[in-house]
Amino acid sequence: QVQLVESGGGLVQPGESLKLSCVASGRIFRINRVDWYRKAPEKERELVAGITRDGITNYAQSVKGRFRISRDDRKNMVYLEMSSLRAEDTAVYSCKANLDLGPVARVYWGQGTQVTVSS
Repeated sequence: QVQLVESGGGLVQPGESLKLSCVASGRIFRINRVDWYRKAPEKERELVAGITRDGITNYAQSVKGRFRISRDDRKNMVYLEMSSLRAEDTAVYSCKANLDLGPVARVYWGQGTQVTVSS
């Protein structure tokens, strides 16, 4: 069974850092594009960062210079390193991945991990 699982969320104070992980498991030939999204209460879901299979990255303007997305294909892992966290970064963070399963490629979502930034 193919699935994505996020981890690394938690409660931190403003200015602190967190590193989120997203691991893909199951019969996967290759991980294509991966995106991190976040959803805060009463706000629309927002694309935070993305990384292609070739390692090309993109970021939302609100997180540029503070967040860094990376991938380790040997481990089927994608990371989101978040620094200088602000209260407005509080949200449920989810990863979305386009996974090459061999005959087909499909998009999978993780269940999300809560990030709370509060003093």
